[in-house]
Amino acid sequence: MNKTELIDAMAADSGITKAAAKKALESFLGNVEGSLKKGDRVSLVGFGSWSVSRRNARDGRNPQTGKTIKIAAKNVVKFKAGAELGKAVN
Repeated sequence: MNKTELIDAMAADSGITKAAAKKALESFLGNVEGSLKKGDRVSLVGFGSWSVSRRNARDGRNPQTGKTIKIAAKNVVKFKAGAELGKAVN
């Protein structure tokens, strides 16, 4: 399912227009992004939670040449599925 299909499904399920569903989805995504940028954790009970984790700098290897390269440190987003979501897919 892509973003357009999700907007269509949200509109159909809730009886709102596609424009309203798109605005709601974009608001949700913007708020999740904003919270993660601040370093906060976003948790939806039963669905899952997003958090930011720091990945340290490390050495890697270029598979074509075999040379060692430096991989910079960066922040990564992690998602952990909730119990209800896990049960739904199993």
